[in-house]
Amino acid sequence: MNPAPVRRLRAMALLAVALLAVSALARAQPVQIEDDRGRLVSLPRPPQRIVSLLPSLTESLCALGQCQRIVGVDRHSNWPEAVTGKLPRLGSGLDPGIEAVVALRPDVVLLAGSSRASERLQALGLAVVALEPKTHADVHRVLGLVSDLLGVPRAQGSDRLWREIDAGIQAAAQSLPPGARNARVYFEAGRGPYAAGAASFIGETLTRLGARNVVPAALGPFPRLNPEFVLRADPDIIMIGSRGMQAMLSYPGWAGLRAVREQRICVFSPGQSDMLVRPGPRMAEAARIMARCLADKAHGAHGAHETHETHEAHEAR
Repeated sequence: MNPAPVRRLRAMALLAVALLAVSALARAQPVQIEDDRGRLVSLPRPPQRIVSLLPSLTESLCALGQCQRIVGVDRHSNWPEAVTGKLPRLGSGLDPGIEAVVALRPDVVLLAGSSRASERLQALGLAVVALEPKTHADVHRVLGLVSDLLGVPRAQGSDRLWREIDAGIQAAAQSLPPGARNARVYFEAGRGPYAAGAASFIGETLTRLGARNVVPAALGPFPRLNPEFVLRADPDIIMIGSRGMQAMLSYPGWAGLRAVREQRICVFSPGQSDMLVRPGPRMAEAARIMARCLADKAHGAHGAHETHETHEAHEAR
């Protein structure tokens, strides 16, 4: 036998063994991250049993190729297919079934910073990581922390994923015709109305798409508004990212909005709504959905408002 192929086979075998050893070492390394509460969370090794109680974090785990580590989710986590109907549902992410979470013996529980369950779960001896991205920078940062938690190198994990997200949003912006830019948009993120303000990840995406948000950044990422605010702002286009669109017209006076009269409203399906309001790996697809809405509804819509000052929205209460 020719000795050269034998040497190559041996070299490949040694390389495979070395890669396995490095992978095993990474899995055995201690993990320490600081979560959004400012708490240091230390684990002896990357977690293999994860409970995820926030849909965007569930999706991020899977986008980083680690769906198989998830052992339980909140009732709203419904993507990707690997978590749909195949994992225990543990109730609301803000107030989950504590006993059900404990029974799964997770190495770590991921949840929102606003969840009421974190202190109770910690008191029962569980490791808890609270992460709640609200801006594009937050999403990039949180993906990095999740990569670190999983023991996945950022270069192959979060950095790669963020580049794909960012490039997808940029492509969506470049796909828009000039006539679809500068439209004044109101985006309802939840029944209340709760708006997606200019400071939110949704607002930042709209800005990158060339739209103008009628809800200024000074009001915070997701402020609850008086319906009169939207009446005075008189947006060119209304986007509804919540599942409560059926009741939208019951807000006092909204039937008279120009956007309503001219049918410049984008009513998104439940699946699209989920994608739009989750700050995670599907943000590029969300940008494409918003871009299609702008392209369909914006033509000629904002001519009457070219001189309308955004600061007028501050006057509404």
